Amino acid sequence: MAASANRAAVNGAAGSGEPEASRDHVIIFPFMAKGHTLPLLHFAAALSVHHKSLRVTLVTTPANLAFARRRLPGSVHLVVLPFPSLQPPLLPAGVESTDALPSMSLYPAFLRATALLREPFAEFMASLSSSPPLVVVSDFFLGFTHGVAADAGVRRVVFHGMSCFSMAICKLLPVSPPAGVEHGAGGGSPFHVSGMPENVMITAEDIPYSVAKFTDMDDPVTRFLIDNVFQSDVRSWGILVNSFAALDGDYVAPVEAFYEQGARAWLVGPLLPAAGETPERDEENDDPEGCLAWLDERAARPGSVVYVSFGTQAHVADEQLDELARGLVQSGHPFLWAVRSNTWSPPVDVGPDQGRIVRGWVPQRGVLAHESVGGFVSHCGWNSALESLAAGKPVLAWPMIAEQYLNARHIVDIVGTGVRVDSGGGAAVVGRAEVEEKIRMLMDAGGEAAQRMRARAAWARRAAMSAVSDGGTSRVALQKLVGELQRSYDDVVIKVG
Repeated sequence: MAASANRAAVNGAAGSGEPEASRDHVIIFPFMAKGHTLPLLHFAAALSVHHKSLRVTLVTTPANLAFARRRLPGSVHLVVLPFPSLQPPLLPAGVESTDALPSMSLYPAFLRATALLREPFAEFMASLSSSPPLVVVSDFFLGFTHGVAADAGVRRVVFHGMSCFSMAICKLLPVSPPAGVEHGAGGGSPFHVSGMPENVMITAEDIPYSVAKFTDMDDPVTRFLIDNVFQSDVRSWGILVNSFAALDGDYVAPVEAFYEQGARAWLVGPLLPAAGETPERDEENDDPEGCLAWLDERAARPGSVVYVSFGTQAHVADEQLDELARGLVQSGHPFLWAVRSNTWSPPVDVGPDQGRIVRGWVPQRGVLAHESVGGFVSHCGWNSALESLAAGKPVLAWPMIAEQYLNARHIVDIVGTGVRVDSGGGAAVVGRAEVEEKIRMLMDAGGEAAQRMRARAAWARRAAMSAVSDGGTSRVALQKLVGELQRSYDDVVIKVG
């Protein structure tokens, strides 16, 4: 009620002829998962660097504060909201990010806890009633932010953390589900997704679990999305997309078609730190394991090293790690491998000239940009996919969860910068022979497939760098986004006045 009164007061001031103060404050609220948080941290930094007239505030929680602070310039203000607890306690104390969950079975409880952030966020927004923000940019999962922002008379721009390609398919499939296609089935004939360009073909394996469960009211994640997310998503003023026009422009229209009142998709990526956008000490660029020094030792053979990482979310069974280790050694290519497990031991000896297994922090952007690295074995999370494209490195796509299968389809079949591992469908273990074969295909520079992938990767790098340069499509989109938000409030004041 108080927030509604605040909005009425603002509109009343405009109607009385009193000029409304210029809106120059951007509120950014990421979802508490590293893959969702990092691009919005980079977005906050980009705004503070390229739009110095704006005040930027990032909303976080106590256990996520240090992670955010290390990656933001001092010009970005941080607001900390208490992370809610569920009664009876369902989440361990201090678990405030999905990568800290001891088991993904707790994920539905984690989602319910984040929804309880509505009240403290509403209190924070009410504290700004005398000078309303320009916009709230918030994650898709934080659906409550739309209603809180609307009650405060503020636009909400939603962020999904996906490309337009994957987002469009995730929205189109429930509307026009393919007949006779069962999610997760291995193999199967490719089919066209109605509403996408004719060259877009996927298989049953590519359909994300959450999309396949869209009509299953007994699924706790589906129930959460229906109750807390979907309606707020489509009513957003705009959609922030971590991608760029040359890569994703063909899929903008299918995304925008799902939103009300002519909402636009703003492609402002790749949202990666650039010079001047991050503090002097940035953990993303720290190298405690000496990865870059190890790569320097192999600089005499440019493009010889394969980098392997599956991100922070997916669990990889020991049996699969064993087969991957054997396949890497058998490929004959030196490798740098980021392994999350602290208990797994490689089943084969890995000499210093064969490879390096790292269990601590890896400065992934620096590794991908290194001249010694020639390819990336990746789970195809969208952030990693963009980093590989921006670095001009081809990918062995090994998707595991969520929309990673769609990202792999995009990279391999549409963009042409990778080759895909044959997972056999479901939870099947990929054997060492498959690993060896695909790594050789990725890394053997003399091969026709590798040459083709490298040429496309070089194109992707040029396109990505062009997009974020002065006058590039993403830089211009960011300028237009800010400008149109400011004009939209001016129009309201003029019409009411």
